[in-house]
Amino acid sequence: MTERKDSPLKIFSIYRILIPVILGLGVGVFMISREYMKNKDVFSDLASLFTSYSFLCLFIAFLFECNREFMYMYRLRLLTDNKLSWKKCFQIIMLWEFSSTLTPTSVGGSAVALFIIPLEGIGAGRSTAVVMLATLMDELFYIIITPLVILLIGTNTAFATHFRFSFLGFEFSEMNIFFIGYSFMMLLTLFILVAIFFYPVKFKNLLYKLGNTSIFRKWGHKFFKMGDDVVTSSNEFKNKSFIYWLKIYGASVFSWTSRFLVMNFILMAFNSNIGGLFDNLTIYCRQLVMWIVLCISPTPGSSGVAEFAFPLFLNEFLPKGLQGILALLWRLFTYYPYIIVGLLVLPYWTKRVFAKKNRQKSPTVNKN
Repeated sequence: MTERKDSPLKIFSIYRILIPVILGLGVGVFMISREYMKNKDVFSDLASLFTSYSFLCLFIAFLFECNREFMYMYRLRLLTDNKLSWKKCFQIIMLWEFSSTLTPTSVGGSAVALFIIPLEGIGAGRSTAVVMLATLMDELFYIIITPLVILLIGTNTAFATHFRFSFLGFEFSEMNIFFIGYSFMMLLTLFILVAIFFYPVKFKNLLYKLGNTSIFRKWGHKFFKMGDDVVTSSNEFKNKSFIYWLKIYGASVFSWTSRFLVMNFILMAFNSNIGGLFDNLTIYCRQLVMWIVLCISPTPGSSGVAEFAFPLFLNEFLPKGLQGILALLWRLFTYYPYIIVGLLVLPYWTKRVFAKKNRQKSPTVNKN
């Protein structure tokens, strides 16, 4: 693979791919083996669980997973003013998702996106703006939708696991962790919104001053780049219409909603008692709460942590003895496909983009 030594593509190494796969499958297999020792009768009749109804629910879950990526592609086309074809958008989104599976959830695949989008002919300034605005819309989805869903089902239903997490001698409940994470996300998002759409130049000047202080001089270059990126993003999108922003936010909402509804239909496939609106809102809401926990996970793509958290948050909707199997099934829909598709797309994309880049650098030969 032809790439610069500082290229973010270096994260796509066999070593980095194997770590999350081993972690996730290891936790899943451990959960399944533990459940097998307790409920051998459930496993002996496992085939009977796969009915026409369950296959229909799993097919719908698959369609929602596809719609998640389609909405991401549609948003990317909007953010680039349709300068990228659907094919290119597909490859970019798959590589973006691929990199997200290999990095902690809090990091995501933004660094790779900032590297690959300019290679598709989108200017560096516009590429920075695209990634920043896409990330901002994702945060706005969570900030707006989550409290609405919690209000609909009530806090007692939304926070029902009652687990405790100890850190540095302090004990945090599920609700404590959620509100700390949510508050931090809201403050950061509001800060970025004000910086991009109201005071970009003042924000840039503030970051430059901070970057020149003795305390932050070590990270000065990052402060300077962030300041420049904010001004660039503001200039790229400040004249867009309300309808434009409504389309982009709508695409973000549909994408994330599809992402979470995948779990709803996986659970419905094996639990016929689920189906009412309140049950589905509860499952949806529990995933929103669980997302905060996954965001602070240090493992790549929350591998291992996600499988462990799955029954912790949704145990009341899981058939007895199937927690581990359904956790792995959920990840087979929402996590492992992006590793496989990413491995297929990466060499093709690399060959196409870098071959084009090399042709552009080659001197023109004068046959005369």
